[in-house]
Amino acid sequence: MGLLVTALVTSCTVALAAPKFHIGIATLTVSQAEDTLRGAERMLKEYGDVAKGGMIKHVTMPDNFMSEMETTISQIVSFADDPLMKVVVVDDAIPGTTEAFRRIKEKRKDILCFAGEPQEDPGVITTAADFAIGVDNIARGYLIIHTAKKLGAKTFVHISFPRHMSYELLSRRRSIMEAACKDLGLKFAFETAPDPTSDVGVAGAQQFILETVPAWVQKYGKATAFFCTNDAQTEPLLKQVAAQGALFVEPDLPSPLMGYPGAFGIDLSKEKGNWPAILKKVEGAVIKAGGKGNMGTWAYSYGWSTVCALTEYGKRITEKKAKLGNLKDLWSCYAKYTPGAQWNGAFYTDSNTGVKMKNFVLVYQDTYVFGRGYMKATDVKVPEKFFKIKK
Repeated sequence: MGLLVTALVTSCTVALAAPKFHIGIATLTVSQAEDTLRGAERMLKEYGDVAKGGMIKHVTMPDNFMSEMETTISQIVSFADDPLMKVVVVDDAIPGTTEAFRRIKEKRKDILCFAGEPQEDPGVITTAADFAIGVDNIARGYLIIHTAKKLGAKTFVHISFPRHMSYELLSRRRSIMEAACKDLGLKFAFETAPDPTSDVGVAGAQQFILETVPAWVQKYGKATAFFCTNDAQTEPLLKQVAAQGALFVEPDLPSPLMGYPGAFGIDLSKEKGNWPAILKKVEGAVIKAGGKGNMGTWAYSYGWSTVCALTEYGKRITEKKAKLGNLKDLWSCYAKYTPGAQWNGAFYTDSNTGVKMKNFVLVYQDTYVFGRGYMKATDVKVPEKFFKIKK
């Protein structure tokens, strides 16, 4: 079970003695994944830059990582050239990370290789990573419905398109959501929206959501919780959910930055990286727009939190203050950077073989509903049968 932390985390730079070891962090750029890069910046602030006598070395991976995979691999592998390097954290663990970790291990077996949100299959990344973390879409398939019911939903509408539904985990989560609705007494509905990668583009896909949500609310009623699998469509969905007085539990990849700033015109330039301040400002805007008690997210960005937690976890393991694979130690690292929030999760179990992977854990954070607070989703016991549902 996740740990509840009430103490505030200091954001000031710590006075540093010369470190006995170094930690490498590889993230994408601001344009591709701002939250993970801000996590690396938080670690640099706390533990110092290797270039200035500190502990952390940060590199960014190419934006066009699919066409520049060898560059990605070489950047990650370069960490192994540092004799003091003991931990390497890659988040997002984009394609090529497995090969990079394999090459690091060929050079330096003593380096711990950690992957955040792997984009390679669990059975692939776990052959090279010492530890990997992914968002727990299996448990969330049940918990999002459970929370929707607590908010008063009578219907749950899942919005997606064929390309996303061809992905095993997304399709599996949809099946879990439908089964959870049946168990918990909600009506489940599936609505198709245009794929932003199709001819209509992102603008056309967003316009479709803006124009269609009012009709959906009229069709299903205001006691309807909406969910979409696409990040670009989250923004117009949030705008219309607030305007129509409907419900929204949390985004596909939850964060106060996912959809909310654009939907409600929130300027967060002064608050960047300060999650309590970001949450407070977003909450004020959502309540003003009419979403009080009806709309939620995670209080802290998953990407930012995972970069920080994995870095801290590697540091503590190296210092022999934590054990690799011990989830209590992992929750403690998450808790340090997410005061007030709780985390939970479990080791990944392959749905085909039933084998539990001891170096891949799926995690989730408690849902925060604006104007209402935490929903205690991390305290809910997910019935075992939902983990066995396939797509």
